[in-house]
Amino acid sequence: MVSEVRKKKLLHVFTVFFDSDKSGVVEKQDFELAAQNIAKLRGWAPGSPAYDILQESMIAIWLGLQKQADADGDGKVTQDEWLALWDEYAKDPAAAKDWQNLLCKSIFQIQDSSNDGSVDVNEYVTVHESFGLNKEESTEAFKKLAKGKDSISWADFQELWKEYFSSDDPDVPGNYIFGRLTC
Repeated sequence: MVSEVRKKKLLHVFTVFFDSDKSGVVEKQDFELAAQNIAKLRGWAPGSPAYDILQESMIAIWLGLQKQADADGDGKVTQDEWLALWDEYAKDPAAAKDWQNLLCKSIFQIQDSSNDGSVDVNEYVTVHESFGLNKEESTEAFKKLAKGKDSISWADFQELWKEYFSSDDPDVPGNYIFGRLTC
């Protein structure tokens, strides 16, 4: 059973970051739209190597998500299916599926626009603003995530990711990975 804390977090990320067309479900076209928006944010033109890699990654993530979460096989992931998926993940985050690991890595790489292996406050805030989140709230969320440091490393990000998707504790730093201060 998903706790209220995790339910709020999971529905936030579902609604803001995955349901790109705001239809109430996540489907392949949401990943295609997200890839277009991310490419635009980064200045990657269709047909460029970075654009093609992003497209391939997003489709691979969608196929893994659909295979695991789309219980009724309708080509859509509902909020209930989404919650059930991440509830299963929370039981053993170390046993994440390949698509979940790819999702984590892709989100880190999207935020690490300088490709230096870490995410600083400007990189973090820029991505979250592009999804319609408030700059000041995103800046404060970054401070909580970074725990006094200037940046978040890949190793740090992976631990924060696990906290976000598995912790019921409203005070863990990982709760802020998707730019929201309340859960």
